[in-house]
Amino acid sequence: MHGSGVFAGEDFCEGEVLWRYAPDLDRLIRFEDIPGYPKAFQDYLEMYAYTSPQVPGGVILSCDHAKFLNHNDEPNTVIEGETTLARRMIRKGEEITCDYRICVAGFTGFD
Repeated sequence: MHGSGVFAGEDFCEGEVLWRYAPDLDRLIRFEDIPGYPKAFQDYLEMYAYTSPQVPGGVILSCDHAKFLNHNDEPNTVIEGETTLARRMIRKGEEITCDYRICVAGFTGFD
């Protein structure tokens, strides 16, 4: 998989909440503001931020480890609104994955 990855530090039961959008922690960076930021920050946004159909208006920059979640066509998580749940039992040490086609607007796959 691409990137660093996030691995479960404990077991998670099916349906258990793994992540929830938190406006005080997960920053919404408005599209129109991006050009005014330094290039280094724009590059950081390009790598770690994403456009979300669940949270419109800009890109989301998760300020926690969620930014390191990798894509899987058959992820072990499911998104319901602004919340990520365990799709099935996730064991301690297992990589936590999501489906970018659902949580990243416009994602069609890797080249």
